[in-house]
Amino acid sequence: MTYSTMAVIAVVVSGVLDLVVLRTRLLLARGFWLSYAIILGFQLIVNGTLTGAKIVTYDPETILGLRIVHAPVEDIGFGFAMTCVTLMAWTLLGTRSRPVHPGTGSADATDDEDEEQTS
Repeated sequence: MTYSTMAVIAVVVSGVLDLVVLRTRLLLARGFWLSYAIILGFQLIVNGTLTGAKIVTYDPETILGLRIVHAPVEDIGFGFAMTCVTLMAWTLLGTRSRPVHPGTGSADATDDEDEEQTS
């Protein structure tokens, strides 16, 4: 399997995870795209530095050959998938580990501590 094929699969799988399986719907949120733009900028700097200095090299037969700041375009696909999956996990773990009371913005643990101090 080529690097290009794996990058496409990673992007598709992360999209399906977000929109269908986990239903976090990050890809539909403007905030996600703003965050991703910032991450992409730093990814291009790091990937460009590593590939430009020949610290990381790629077999030309496994990539498309199109490069952005020295790095193969496939790296952007992998970076996108990694960002999506990381933010999905963060979203899911954050909402499950500390439920927030509507209207107060406080979590259960904070409320319990407040009640103990006022008692």
